[in-house]
Amino acid sequence: ATSLLILEKTIYDDGHFKEQLVDAAESLKIGSAWEFSNKLGPLVKPPTGDLQRGLTSLEEGEEWVLKSEIADNNPSLWSPGIKYGVKQGGYTHLTEFFGPLLGVMRADNLDHALVMVNQTGYGLTSGIESLDHREQDLWKERVFAGNLYINRGTTGAIVLRQPFGGLGKSALGPGLKAGSPEYVTQFMNFKETGSPETGPVQNDHYLLQKVQEWKKLIQWNRFKDEKEDIKKIINAIPNYLYQIEKKFCRELDFFHLRGQDNILRFLPIKNMVIRLHPDDSLFNLLGRSAAAIISGCEPRISIPTGLENNVTHFLTTHYGREFLGTVPIMQQTDDELVADMANVGRIRYGAPDRVPAGVSEVAAQTGFYISRTPVYMDGQIELLQYFQQQSICNNYHRYGNLGERAVE
Repeated sequence: ATSLLILEKTIYDDGHFKEQLVDAAESLKIGSAWEFSNKLGPLVKPPTGDLQRGLTSLEEGEEWVLKSEIADNNPSLWSPGIKYGVKQGGYTHLTEFFGPLLGVMRADNLDHALVMVNQTGYGLTSGIESLDHREQDLWKERVFAGNLYINRGTTGAIVLRQPFGGLGKSALGPGLKAGSPEYVTQFMNFKETGSPETGPVQNDHYLLQKVQEWKKLIQWNRFKDEKEDIKKIINAIPNYLYQIEKKFCRELDFFHLRGQDNILRFLPIKNMVIRLHPDDSLFNLLGRSAAAIISGCEPRISIPTGLENNVTHFLTTHYGREFLGTVPIMQQTDDELVADMANVGRIRYGAPDRVPAGVSEVAAQTGFYISRTPVYMDGQIELLQYFQQQSICNNYHRYGNLGERAVE
């Protein structure tokens, strides 16, 4: 469940800590899962590939402080193994092992440790052991993982309390966590039958000011063909802002347990590309653009090379330029878009049937998620395409003692 342990140098060099770690692993009873006293059961099959290599060999500079061995002559049953001396950028560092193997690394400080953690590209679960709130805060803001654990074990996620799912190479799809209230939405089709209900908005966002200005555009013959699209964006923007304030910019705790915080928060997708299609309506483009701007996605508009229609013309008007502000607009072929995919956080198309086969095929090779749901006025559905979820579980009690938070 945890294949990499990064220790600050004073702990790494502490011989007593090493003895304790080895003793803890050696004390785990190994055997059949039917014997309840056993703590470590068999693998689903004998190890192959990366896991076999990891369990049986060392890289340069590594040493076994606890050698993994086959137990009870069962090729699927292995005792825990611990390697010290794992080098930054090495095989053990950058490989995810699903077995009883732990690689231990030495970090100069927390900044160095964070670099090594994030360098792996995997981002399912990460934990930190520290009583320093400054270190906890720094780690929470910089570590790349979907489930974060402070001063507790890194397994045992509970539905809704710690919704589960990763980032980067540990994620598939839109980044909605199993066990979260939003998880089921990715298996549903929605149909809007009217304008969404919107509450009061505190944020004086510049797009909200544009809504007031655009109400007069509905009366102009110049934009008579875009009248319905303008009405929809006028309804959508206040709702997007309302849903941001109500949910997406907040840290949500559904349980409020004494001694343990369980936070669900939303992280905006950075470097999002809004890809235009010849069949996209004005609202289809402006709705996605507004949602990405409001969500903090740092978007850019990608227009197929040579495309000219009412939508692209609107972007050149005073109203279009003021709406997008500093959002870059570029022309790209599908091949150029694919070539740039490695530098993009997410591509947002406006409908399922508008993603070219070639783009989908390249994305499938790496697991790159292409957002292609219809564009909605209702922010509680539309804004899910612009965020990834992150869970944070913090055991702030010390053996039942709530400390400074006892008065809460």
